[in-house]
Amino acid sequence: MLNRLWLAFFVAAAGAALVRWLGGEPQVFAAMVAALFDMARLSVEIMVLLFGTLTLWLGFLRIAEQAGLVERLARLLGPLFARLMPEVPRGHPAIGLITLNFAANGLGLDNAATPIGLRAMRELQTLNPTPERASNAQILFLVLNASSLTVLPVTIFMYRAQQGASDPTLVFLPILLATCASTLTGLLAVACCQRLRLHDPVVLLWLGGAALVLGGFGGLLAGLSSAAINALSSLMGNLALFGIIMAFLLIGAWKKVPLYESFIDGARQGFDIARDLLPYLVAMLCAVGVLRASGALDFLLNGIRWLAHAGGLDARFVDALPTALVKPFSGSAARAMMLDTMSHFGVDSFPALLAATMQGSTETTFYVLAVYFGAVGIRRARHAVGCALLADLAGVLASIGVCYWFFG
Repeated sequence: MLNRLWLAFFVAAAGAALVRWLGGEPQVFAAMVAALFDMARLSVEIMVLLFGTLTLWLGFLRIAEQAGLVERLARLLGPLFARLMPEVPRGHPAIGLITLNFAANGLGLDNAATPIGLRAMRELQTLNPTPERASNAQILFLVLNASSLTVLPVTIFMYRAQQGASDPTLVFLPILLATCASTLTGLLAVACCQRLRLHDPVVLLWLGGAALVLGGFGGLLAGLSSAAINALSSLMGNLALFGIIMAFLLIGAWKKVPLYESFIDGARQGFDIARDLLPYLVAMLCAVGVLRASGALDFLLNGIRWLAHAGGLDARFVDALPTALVKPFSGSAARAMMLDTMSHFGVDSFPALLAATMQGSTETTFYVLAVYFGAVGIRRARHAVGCALLADLAGVLASIGVCYWFFG
C-alpha cells in the first residue's frame, strides 16, 4: 500500500505540473525540485526536535515503567483491550502506554503524546509475527492516533485570539463534535476490517462512559466565558504535563527506583528511535512537498468548487478546504492555510471558523504513518491508510455539517 501511495504522489504531481507547463507556467518544475530539497531539510529539522523530545519523555517513561505505573494501567484496561486488540495479552505494557498516549492527545499535549506513542508502537512490534507487516493492533492504534481525538484544542484558541477573534473559543464545541466523528469513524472502519465485536457489553460500557464524560465536560465548558475556557485549558494542559512528571518521579522514589539511571536508560532508547526515523520522514515529506508544489491540490480544489456550484450547493465551505486538503500531509502547511483563511476572510467569518474546526478535527495522517510505522520498520501498512483517510474524511464532512449548523 505504501509503495503504491508513494508512487501515486509523484505521478499525480507530474501530471499536474505537465498541465501547468503546457498552460504557460514553466517555473513549476523548478518549484517542484526546490520543494524536494526544502522537504529534505525540513525532515532534518523535525528530527532535531524529535531527538530532544523523545529522549526527554522516554526517560521519564522508563521511570514510570520501573515503578509499575504502566503495568497497573495495563491491568485496569485489560478487559477493554482484550476485545479491541485480542492478540495483545492482558497486562502487556503496550496497553498502559496506549492509554497514556490517548490521554496526552486528548489534552493537546502533542510533545508528550508522540514519544509515548512511539514507545507503545515498539511494544506492539514485539508481538508482531511479521515485523515488516503491520499487525491488527498496530493498525488500530495508528488509526485512532491519526483521527486525533482532542478535547482541549488550546493552540487553535490561541491562533484565533492572535487574529483578534471576539470569542477565541467559539469553535470549541464544533471541534469536539467533529473530532469525535473522526475517531468513531476510524474505530468503526478498523472494526469492520478486523471483525471486532464492538457490541460486546464491556466495549459498550467503556465507550458509553467515555461519551458521558466528554459530553459532561463539553457541557461544562460551554457554560464558561471565553476567558475562563482559555485559562482552564492552559491550566489543565500545563498542570497535567508537570503533574505527570512529578507523579512518575515521586512514585518512582517511593518504589526505590534509581531515578537518574532509569531516566538515562530510557533517554538512550529515545535517541535510538529518533535516529531510525529519518529515512521514512524524508521519503514521505519529499513526496508531499512535490505534490503541493505541482499544483495538484489547487486543481482538486477548483474541481470541488465547480461541482458545488453545478449542484446548486452553498460553496462557502470550499474556501476553507485548503486546510483540510493539506492537513493529512503537513501540520505546518495546514496551520498556514488556516491562518491565511482567517486573514483573508476575517477571523470570525464562516470560512475561517470552518478552517479552524477542520484543523482541530483531523491529524497529519501521512506524518503519523511515517513516524509511527517508520519507528519499527513496517513497510506493509495493510488497511491502515484507508481507514485513517476515511476517518479524516469523516472529520472534514462533520466539520462542514457542524459549522453550517452552528454558524449558518
